[in-house]
Amino acid sequence: MRAWRFITGYTVLVYIFMFAPIAVVLLLSFNSSQFGGFPIEGFSFRWFHRLFENDAIVRAFKTSFFLGLLTAFFATTLGILASLALVRYKFRGKEWITILLISPVLVPETVLAVGLLIFLRWLSVPRSFALLVFGHTIIALPFVVLVVQARLVGIKKEYEEAARSLGANPVQAFFQITFPLLMPAIFAGALFAFTISFDNITATVFWRPAGMETVPTQIFGMLRNSISP
Repeated sequence: MRAWRFITGYTVLVYIFMFAPIAVVLLLSFNSSQFGGFPIEGFSFRWFHRLFENDAIVRAFKTSFFLGLLTAFFATTLGILASLALVRYKFRGKEWITILLISPVLVPETVLAVGLLIFLRWLSVPRSFALLVFGHTIIALPFVVLVVQARLVGIKKEYEEAARSLGANPVQAFFQITFPLLMPAIFAGALFAFTISFDNITATVFWRPAGMETVPTQIFGMLRNSISP
């Protein structure tokens, strides 16, 4: 009983530690004062109006949103295919391919960003939006693979075999039996990929072309000059 109380209390403290700063920032965003701090002088939406009147922020949001959608699409598609191959089939080098797919999580993001940039410079490939999508897909792919693979392990292959015994071909069996069972994991993986891409700043700074800003890089640039609620 005491152990459960300790675990519950510890969990609550962890959540407070994680979300308290976000709650404070959200609360201060409604402060009518131009100086972020307590006590709050009044409730106002003026900073939200200022935010949406800022063309640079709006452009950065559109870029980040489109980039996140593309990253989620490619990372989820590749993650599903990779998970199917790793779970359902046996082949030589399977362990090494698994390590290769998961390695972006193990490598510091700065090292990965600089390494890919140097490699593409050696190939004379300029920085571009396509490079951003490619790089973000590499970063997000391991999370999709881990989530989808964990769900796929729990889906018995006999379900597809039963469908095929009733006349369905392999493609029909997958999309009618396995795919619906995978949907929660696919949705979670896509959400992971979108969030990772939208929130990324370290790798984006190295890979983005000149003149292109995402929400994190735009906010980082604004913070170097001043802090606004």
